[in-house]
Amino acid sequence: MNNDICKMLGCEFPLFAFSHCRDVVAEVSKAGGFGVLGGSSFTPEILEEELAWLDEHVDGKPYGVDILIPENMGDLASDVSIEELQSMVPEAQRRFTVDLLRTYGIEVPEDELVQAELPGIIGNVGEQLMDVAFRHPIKMIVNALGVAPPSMISRAREHSVSVGALVGAKEHAIRQVNAGVDFLVAQGTEAAGHCGEVSTLVLVPEVIDAIKDIRPVPVLAAGGIMNGRQMAGCMAMGAQGAWTGTIWLATPEAETSEAIREKMVAASSRDTIRSTARTGKPSRQLHSAWHDAWHGPDSPGTLPMPMMSMLALPSFARVDRAVENGNDKARDLVSYWVGQGIGLIDSVKSSRTVMQEFKQEFGESVISMNDVLGI
Repeated sequence: MNNDICKMLGCEFPLFAFSHCRDVVAEVSKAGGFGVLGGSSFTPEILEEELAWLDEHVDGKPYGVDILIPENMGDLASDVSIEELQSMVPEAQRRFTVDLLRTYGIEVPEDELVQAELPGIIGNVGEQLMDVAFRHPIKMIVNALGVAPPSMISRAREHSVSVGALVGAKEHAIRQVNAGVDFLVAQGTEAAGHCGEVSTLVLVPEVIDAIKDIRPVPVLAAGGIMNGRQMAGCMAMGAQGAWTGTIWLATPEAETSEAIREKMVAASSRDTIRSTARTGKPSRQLHSAWHDAWHGPDSPGTLPMPMMSMLALPSFARVDRAVENGNDKARDLVSYWVGQGIGLIDSVKSSRTVMQEFKQEFGESVISMNDVLGI
């Protein structure tokens, strides 16, 4: 496709697949799209392994990496250690987590309860992740939360790497463009993970209009986009492509467990919740008994980032393992970051099949619009 984002990043079809699974990233890039590896949960050592594997398996096609360096961590010092953060998790929230998991047949040793599951947001690990990323032939790097730090933009310029940023409001978009990013992802509230409150249908044209007089910056649409028809609709609004995530979670290549995939296929678009009970910041995820408990009358209240993630993310991993080991009661707690588009998933399909269907539906939609216009 001959538009600005494809020229900038060297992809054939502007469908961007965000995934924590390297296999999904590779398959999408090889099929003409653009795979983006979510690296926020990786240590620098693991990110090195993942990117080295991608270098060998993308057949020279472009790919990128997404890391999470929060702009605002409240009152926490940037050099706080993991041990100090662990000590900040109050006893009330610790006890509540232990009791909740025990209700569903999951026992957790006290010394294993609190763990660092998002290392990139702690201390200078984010900079270390960038050190790793820029040693590889990535075509783009994205900061997933807040304004891209100046070091990311300056280092990307040195390596001829494009910088992107996710935004959930037009005010965020203006700040990002003024900071120097190369493209934006306008992510509506339908999206999985950290998201704002404005729908994709409203946010995309709002962001495009807000930045047009500052400088030309391509905008990708994100949030609830699960097929080529929706992608075509977003591009008709002015977006240069689609940034997707949830659709890849039900593929066999994805990192999701069988229990999560089964729950996703059975879910409707109303089975998600925007909650602080996973990371401490509002993020959309699959609704479960975990959220009912944390937002219920007996809850001690959720914690800010990163303390909440240090309780919740290892707990969800234990839930998945319990289900795999035959604990059916624990299925009520199963959850993952998913968007409202989950209601459009009705089966498990390979990443390559999803790519093919996107292209076909996109083409059919364009032809249909041309027919309406008499072109």
